[in-house]
Amino acid sequence: MSKKTATPHPTPAELDLLRILWRIGPADAKKVFEALIPERADASYATVLRQLQLMHGKGMLTRDESQRPQLYAPAQAQEKLQTSLLKDLIAKVFAGSGKALVLAALREHVSAEDRSEIEQILRGKHDSES
Repeated sequence: MSKKTATPHPTPAELDLLRILWRIGPADAKKVFEALIPERADASYATVLRQLQLMHGKGMLTRDESQRPQLYAPAQAQEKLQTSLLKDLIAKVFAGSGKALVLAALREHVSAEDRSEIEQILRGKHDSES
């Protein structure tokens, strides 16, 4: 069926590696491992390499096999994957309501500084619609 064509949602560990690759660009397993160490001192090179290989098998990463060492890169742009995960979260957790998601985020996860910036953005948009 078409389920195989859809990219699976990444696990937290897979998201860590995707974030690194989005930040540093295509890289071999050693560079990904070195970038991960400051965040996860318990990581091992062998585990990172295996995770990259599994993610490639799942379609989350592309792999340039024309050179050694092989370079891995995200199969999807960061914004595209974030949008997909957000749509899924809104559908599953907030009964399809983007408003409910935003209100929950504003109540619990936004600093006063961020809230002020959000208010300015909303006022600017509101003013331009008038």
